[in-house]
Amino acid sequence: MLLAGLSTGHTIGLAIVAAIFIGFALVASFVAPRRRPDFPGRKGIGIFAVVCVLLFGAQLTSVWVFGAESEAKGAEHAAGSSHRSIAVQEKEFRIVLPALKTLAAGSYTFVVKNVGKIPHNFAIAGGKLAGPTKTPTIAPGQSAKLKVTLGQGTYQLYCAIPGHRAAGMNAKLRVG
Repeated sequence: MLLAGLSTGHTIGLAIVAAIFIGFALVASFVAPRRRPDFPGRKGIGIFAVVCVLLFGAQLTSVWVFGAESEAKGAEHAAGSSHRSIAVQEKEFRIVLPALKTLAAGSYTFVVKNVGKIPHNFAIAGGKLAGPTKTPTIAPGQSAKLKVTLGQGTYQLYCAIPGHRAAGMNAKLRVG
């Protein structure tokens, strides 16, 4: 699940660290014992344990580093300014929002980018909503903006193209 929400660069970085960790585990489990039946031996057990712990720590660190989404920075900027915008990415079949705690009521611009391979749109429903409720269809690689005023409440964000919402293109947003 983590890989589905990450950008390509983050996915590649996480995959490289995972490949090193898995490669070490396979070599230590299957290859080394065939060549040296007493692997890692009395003298090598300490080094083997340290390498295992270091690689495990590297894997955990890579998940923490590569798992951070850059859109969270955009949300922090939006919270402190008079013009509030929220970057949204849509792809098959998921809506990716920045890490938002709780939004204050007010006017927002959803900047929606279709990073998928098929057309999508972006719709919002619920709460105390003023303004248009959906974007036109967004072609792959293109963007659209949706300016709305959000009052206190819970909102459903979704793709209104038939079948997309049921396939998982929905999210919740809380205001107030």
